Amino acid sequence: MAEIVQHRIEERIPELEQLERVGLFTKKEVKAIIKRATALEYKLHRLIVNKEDFIAYIQYEINVLELIKKRRAHIHYQFKKEEIEFPVIHRINSVFRRATNKWKDDVQLWLSHVAFCKKWATKGQISKVFSAMLAIHPDKPALWIMAAKNELEDRNSSESARHLFLRALRFHPDNKKVYQEYFRMELLHCEKLRKQKKELEKAEMDLGEYEFSPEILSGKLAEVVYRDATGKIKEAEFVIALLNIAAIFDFTKDLQDFILQDLQTNYTGDSLTWDFMAKRELEAPGAGEELQTAKGRASDINRREERCCQVYEEAVQSLSTEPMWTCYVAFCLERLKRKTNVQELKEKRQERQLGVLQRAHDSSLLKEEYYKNWLQILLSFGDAEGAASVAMAATQRYSQSVSVWSLSLRTLMQLGRGDVGRLFQEALTHVNPKESLPLWQLQVQWSAANQSPEETEAVFKRGLLSAVAVVAMEMKERYLDWSYSTGGYKKARKTFTSLQENRPLSKAFFTRMIEIEKEQETPKMNNLRDYYERALQEFGTSDDDLWLHYIQEELGAFGQPENCGKIHWRAMKFLEGESVERFTSKYTLVQTGHL
Repeated sequence: MAEIVQHRIEERIPELEQLERVGLFTKKEVKAIIKRATALEYKLHRLIVNKEDFIAYIQYEINVLELIKKRRAHIHYQFKKEEIEFPVIHRINSVFRRATNKWKDDVQLWLSHVAFCKKWATKGQISKVFSAMLAIHPDKPALWIMAAKNELEDRNSSESARHLFLRALRFHPDNKKVYQEYFRMELLHCEKLRKQKKELEKAEMDLGEYEFSPEILSGKLAEVVYRDATGKIKEAEFVIALLNIAAIFDFTKDLQDFILQDLQTNYTGDSLTWDFMAKRELEAPGAGEELQTAKGRASDINRREERCCQVYEEAVQSLSTEPMWTCYVAFCLERLKRKTNVQELKEKRQERQLGVLQRAHDSSLLKEEYYKNWLQILLSFGDAEGAASVAMAATQRYSQSVSVWSLSLRTLMQLGRGDVGRLFQEALTHVNPKESLPLWQLQVQWSAANQSPEETEAVFKRGLLSAVAVVAMEMKERYLDWSYSTGGYKKARKTFTSLQENRPLSKAFFTRMIEIEKEQETPKMNNLRDYYERALQEFGTSDDDLWLHYIQEELGAFGQPENCGKIHWRAMKFLEGESVERFTSKYTLVQTGHL
């Protein structure tokens, strides 16, 4: 191994001598490089090698390259690159190859090699790296696309890029992204040829030796790709994506018309087709004179939106599905959110939105989230009766949805409806008990504000009986809080005493009672000890903070510091796992006054 390392170091001598001779590095720095390089070389030639050693070696060599680049700029010396930089770059490429051969599955390592080649202008090497990488990772479409883009953009080779895309399609015949990028590549190639032809014509050069096929210049190759792609992937979303790519180029009008015709003929059963066709109406040109005034512009926008709605109307007639109505409602909502100072346009949008929401609801095809928008619009108008009606209708349509019940009940609470209490009971019978916590929280909030203390207490007691642990624990915490706010300390203590043995219990239930006790003018330490002891019965094996707070309480004004030793001994005995280490470190901080 020592002979190999020595040989590698000796190979560096010519470049290091040049570095010293031209004044880029000093003799001391050259010695430091040899010393560091020797250490790194030894690591690469051990029997068991680590990936990290290869990465460290490569990074060091790259740092040397960067330093040479800065030194050159500083002293304005740009000669002898073949004798200085080229051997370093060659060596880095060699180490990268060794690393990627050893750890073939590490895609990031391959990509790091590609990035290095791009940065240090070894573009001829990139194709070889991509070729080796794709032989190992043909199952990753993104790598094929990256390789093809490199051929097209960096090496200016459309033929190589096309060849790579065709190979990629053998491995991924149904991959949308590969087809989209292949389609884009053919259009970029076409655009490049058109520019070349234009420049040659401008220079009045003879085009005889150059072949510019009219079919290729008009994008026929891209059309071939489109036909092949849509023959395998029959989705409206995919066709629209290809159409949007074609629309980027200014010479593809015929191709766009062809794709549009295909979309209208073969994909009318998809809501995305109708949505796309409707939104195209917004792009239609308007009358020039009208656009001079705000009213004229508003009138033009309104006409365009009406044309969009006509397409949507035709769509819901022939394709009355939830996705189709969702597209229609989403379009109206997006237009409604747009700001305008013209009141007529604003009112027209609101009217249109309400009409579409009502019709989608009547068809039982309105999605859950849009009921919120509907209620917001009605409440902004001050239409209390309409909002109440929609709230009730939403709960019937989505009777098992907690979010719909919460939204509807909040609306009815805001409107001051008298039958809210009954509706809470109805809601809790319909929804999944495991998801019912938001409804219990809302009911308690409403009851405390609108019902008598006896009725509110009855709500709490019903919640305490819930079979769902999270609901029962939340109700205990809120019941304790409510008792304190309505009946003071005595009622809170009575509530705590009655509930402290009823599992499940939460830590917050105990800590809240401790806070209540400490809020009194003269807190009773015996009571605080009782609360801590009861809490530790439940959480003493895992909650190190609880033991720590208990100790801090004894160290306080009302406590007895001599009890701290016993509490510490018990904590070390009861706590389990990592909580013991956490407690020990925090207890040390308490003793030293840092916590």
